[in-house]
Amino acid sequence: MQMSLPCVKQPDVITCKAAVAWEAGKPLVIEEVNVNPPQAMEIRIKVVCTSLCRSDITAWESQAIFPRIFGHEATGFGLEVIRELFFRIVESVGQGVTEFTEGDHVLTVFIGECGKCRQCTSGKSNICEVLGLERRGVMHCDQRTRFSINGEPIYHYCAVSSFSEYTVVHSGCAVKISSVVPLEKVCLLSCGVAAGLGAAWNVADISNGSSVVIFGLGTVGLSVAQGAKLRGASQIIGVDTNPEKGENAKAFGITAFINPHDSKDPIQQVIKNLTDGGADYSFECIGDTGMVTTALQGWGLTVTLGVPKVKPEVTAHYGIFLTGRTLKGSLFGGWKPKSDLPSLVDMYTKKEIQVDEYITHNLPFEDVNKAFNLMREGKCLRCVIHMAK
Repeated sequence: MQMSLPCVKQPDVITCKAAVAWEAGKPLVIEEVNVNPPQAMEIRIKVVCTSLCRSDITAWESQAIFPRIFGHEATGFGLEVIRELFFRIVESVGQGVTEFTEGDHVLTVFIGECGKCRQCTSGKSNICEVLGLERRGVMHCDQRTRFSINGEPIYHYCAVSSFSEYTVVHSGCAVKISSVVPLEKVCLLSCGVAAGLGAAWNVADISNGSSVVIFGLGTVGLSVAQGAKLRGASQIIGVDTNPEKGENAKAFGITAFINPHDSKDPIQQVIKNLTDGGADYSFECIGDTGMVTTALQGWGLTVTLGVPKVKPEVTAHYGIFLTGRTLKGSLFGGWKPKSDLPSLVDMYTKKEIQVDEYITHNLPFEDVNKAFNLMREGKCLRCVIHMAK
């Protein structure tokens, strides 16, 4: 007797609104886009909240892959189950996905963790060989997009693309979180806040009583400051050309503020005078490779986190390194996203780390271009964009 298998309804193509970048530096346009069902090992989510990151701005201004949907710090809920349970996130899952079910709450992450490759199992790197930083605007598994308009592809950003009411991500690029965590807050842990804390703790391993200098006091730089404060650094110097950031930075641990425009001496000399010879730890959080060279003038460890718009090469005299100075790079603060992010979320729920304080603006989705303008003008830390009405 032949047994018939149960019929499983496959997810449909969804039509929704997304903010599409058609050209570099041009305002995003709210368009109706088609979002294909998730393929093997992928999940489709409905985005509730997403925050704008400086790297979105950098890519939007300079990268050549268009049309594109930006955004990578996100949380959300599933539309199909909202009638029964609020704040659901996973709308549908693809073949082979066992970790997630419809309705789970997740954070999206721009680098994934397969848990099986050499990098994931080494304990020495957080850059997965399978789900590392995606730069070509497509999905990891088949090098295609899940977005389209009139049959033409719309490209992804960092394999997330959260400036869309729905998006598809690889299951290795999503982290399940508790249903009681406020989604409009913890989306910041998808990138900026986690990146800064991790640079201070995992990459630099700041020691108690040390001196720290931070170049650039955006969300990442101020998260480094918070991490340094929690590690017991005695001196945390912030450097920024925006004078308005000096006073606000104190809330995150900055003990002294320097505006290079206000000093007649080179900034490295000012820092040496303040630290009695140079800072123990220096962090470049701007995306300026020239500033990396400046940061190396200290005597200790320099960590670079910024994404440069121009001149990606770092220039430094070899003698700097012969005298013991060290330069390290940091992507996502060294965190393994699926393994480590749940502990950061737990620290947030216990009020052991600051997250809410980085949110300076809350905007509806239709004002996404206002968020871009605020960040370009240096008038915000994080703008949280609320997708659902």
